[in-house]
Amino acid sequence: MYDAIIVGARCAGSPTAMLLARQGYRVLLVDKATFPSDVVNGYYVHQTAVARLKRWGLLDKLRASNCPPLLTLTFDFGDFALTGSPPPVGDVVEGYAPRRTVLDKLLVEAAVEAGAELREGFAVQELVWNGARIAGIRGRVKGGATVTERARIVIGADGRHSLVARTVKAPAYHAQPALTCWYYTHWSGVPAEGIELYLRDRRLLIACRTNDGLTLVLATWPHGEFQEVRADIERNYFKSLALVPALAERVCSGKREERFVGTADMANFFRKPYGVGWTLVGDAGYHKDPYTGQGITDSFRDAELLTEAIDAGFSGCRPLDEALADYERQRNTAAMPMYEFTLQLANLAAPPAPELQQLFAALCGNQAETNRFIGTFAGTVPIPEFFAPENVQRIINAR
Repeated sequence: MYDAIIVGARCAGSPTAMLLARQGYRVLLVDKATFPSDVVNGYYVHQTAVARLKRWGLLDKLRASNCPPLLTLTFDFGDFALTGSPPPVGDVVEGYAPRRTVLDKLLVEAAVEAGAELREGFAVQELVWNGARIAGIRGRVKGGATVTERARIVIGADGRHSLVARTVKAPAYHAQPALTCWYYTHWSGVPAEGIELYLRDRRLLIACRTNDGLTLVLATWPHGEFQEVRADIERNYFKSLALVPALAERVCSGKREERFVGTADMANFFRKPYGVGWTLVGDAGYHKDPYTGQGITDSFRDAELLTEAIDAGFSGCRPLDEALADYERQRNTAAMPMYEFTLQLANLAAPPAPELQQLFAALCGNQAETNRFIGTFAGTVPIPEFFAPENVQRIINAR
């Protein structure tokens, strides 16, 4: 009998397992994948998430993984560009874009080192019920016998198509359809400075450095164009790159090292993240378009919030249902401003609102406010504070 079984061992599941195990709980962590392995997903780690890695004692391991620090973010609109560095989190000034083969393996190892039991290559077939309560899982390693394991709580960290969420019929809310589709690949011999974002003709292009001297170059289109893009990915990728000739020249001077990968499966939603014997964390409980690169950062935050709630309930400090209800409220309060901001930006099919265009123009030449604007992406400047009408008007008037 475990205290917690966690389904999914990537950026939400492994930190949750690690933190619970560090509290002395008996944790089983399962994943159908083996590690290291890749996944089609973004992998930017904002400063607030880097600060959590430092607090967890894992930042030095990330720094040692030959993943370069990223100190700046550039928004290039064609007519002008905004480049800045977000206000730091304590002494953490850098972000990182580690390959998931690197980051997920690091997190899995940290969970095991903390005392969690890991079963890789383990396919969960169904959840186990005890009356109206979720009481465990049933599944098997490939080629092995089916086993049943029980726990006080089952945690779904198994992504936006979560088996746990489907089984318990977790209600979704604030849901919006997918807004974008994207494809990316990795290049050698392509320099990039920090995170580079280029907005052109209903397209978003991103370039940043990652492990092993490689550069990620990603192209994004409105969701409605997915079938056309997928019909000839390479042609559409380079057609979009051609909108930024300087970037296209850099890319074409390098060497493509991997195949193109991407998706249009980018639905936006919140789910109720708890019930009797179960809870959700990471993309299983909350997902939004990757435009602002918040997925890993959100997962780290919510792993801490969920661990605090479970510990409060299991230790008898509070009723577990009450603690988990607080987890949902805290998650939503923290996530909603970025959720709304992301959906506004990710609507590539529509031009930015006039007031946003005015703000971007006013930020030119105002480095202090540009840095604060960049800080809204990094989570070091509150979005409601920066985009308060009086603050926006102050920036525009100072132009």
